[in-house]
Amino acid sequence: MEPVTVIGAGLAGSECAVQLARRGIPVRLCEMKPLRRSPAHRMDGPAELVCSNSFRSDSPETPIGILHAELRRLGSVILGEADRCRVPAGEALAVDRDRFSAGVDRALGAAPGLLRVVGEVEALPSGDVVIATGPLTSEALTGALSRWTGDKLYFYDSIAPIVAADSVDETIAFRASRWGRGDGADYLNLPLDEAGYRAFVREVVAAEKVVPHAFEEPRYFEGCLPIEVMAERGEETLAHGPMKPVGLVDPRTGRRPYAVVQLRQEDVGGTAYNLVGFQTRLTWPEQRRVFRTLPGLQSAEFLRMGQIHRNTFIDAPRLLGPDLSLQAEPRVWFTGQISGVEGYVESAASGYLVALAVAARRQGRAFLPPPGETALGALYHHVTGAAHPPGTEYQPSNVTFGLFPPLPGRVPKSGRREAHAARARASLSQWIEFSETSSSPSSGPAAWTGTSGIVDPAAVAR
Repeated sequence: MEPVTVIGAGLAGSECAVQLARRGIPVRLCEMKPLRRSPAHRMDGPAELVCSNSFRSDSPETPIGILHAELRRLGSVILGEADRCRVPAGEALAVDRDRFSAGVDRALGAAPGLLRVVGEVEALPSGDVVIATGPLTSEALTGALSRWTGDKLYFYDSIAPIVAADSVDETIAFRASRWGRGDGADYLNLPLDEAGYRAFVREVVAAEKVVPHAFEEPRYFEGCLPIEVMAERGEETLAHGPMKPVGLVDPRTGRRPYAVVQLRQEDVGGTAYNLVGFQTRLTWPEQRRVFRTLPGLQSAEFLRMGQIHRNTFIDAPRLLGPDLSLQAEPRVWFTGQISGVEGYVESAASGYLVALAVAARRQGRAFLPPPGETALGALYHHVTGAAHPPGTEYQPSNVTFGLFPPLPGRVPKSGRREAHAARARASLSQWIEFSETSSSPSSGPAAWTGTSGIVDPAAVAR
């Protein structure tokens, strides 16, 4: 059997490669690191994360928490390693990034029939190919793909600074989680009074920013806006965003601060902390100057500076078929952020789905996508366009309840999250059972009716 070439060993590519190998399909996994890195890469290993909290909330009643649970149940290598490398972060699933990458590296090395190739891929190889090159796809490969994808869309994603834990003044910072969740001390909090907050906002707005190239128009993802963009929208925007003080009380005053900067543990040893929500395009000297005006960071040692990076993605609903392959070249699949899912967990989920689609094609079966009531199915419907009104401009998205089908009947607002979660669990169970009984080769399409009675798009067997 000819191997499937997977290009890119990020979260999507690593998940896809391992899932294919587990299904007896030989894989050739190509990764340009460590010979070459993109501007956002710092590690040599696979599945690199930019911050410890990249997996976000693990609450079972949030969209991302539902996706966590589904991937765990389905045997995701990415979620398995994340659980093994977990660090304290309240309800969030935060991980030690170095240990996580090393764990994924071991999983790839142990996968049967998986050959790893180091080097940049500049042209599409022959045979079945999965493109999992992420938001910073190289210019050479982008050029090779452009004959099918046409004009590309760009937007910018920003990452937050990291400071050394022992450089934070803990006579000012206090340990607490919002509303006392977790063990109550998972975050370091920097309290600001109203005057201090307004002075900080003025500094952010006035600070020097990195200027993009003339041919690159910034198009930011609303869920990851640079702090200066938020500050420019209004003086109170940050106080209602990443600096909101709700659920926190300064033990020195016994009162809620006017605003708070939260620092989240980045590693198991607790030696590094991330400035939560402080992704930025301020120049590095300005970051040091402006962020050291924050109470508790006057002597901060910066281990990583915030920066911006490009995110390249295709118009997936227009270009991809029901099995997530390129309509103009069906031997090519796209997965991860380049397909328009936003977030590390979503990328891993996308890699899992594409592995199912490729395996179905190889085994002569119709691809059976998950029902839209599940988080996996909601992402599938996002990429294929079924989750959006006709004519909607395609933009990257995290998994959100807005991608799920409406709940049937009248459900009180207080119970909607649990209703979504319960429906997703039931629908996933039925999909798994249906998949197991429909695994024989077939030349016809497969259809699935979820628990809400909504029929997912049929996968087309090629």
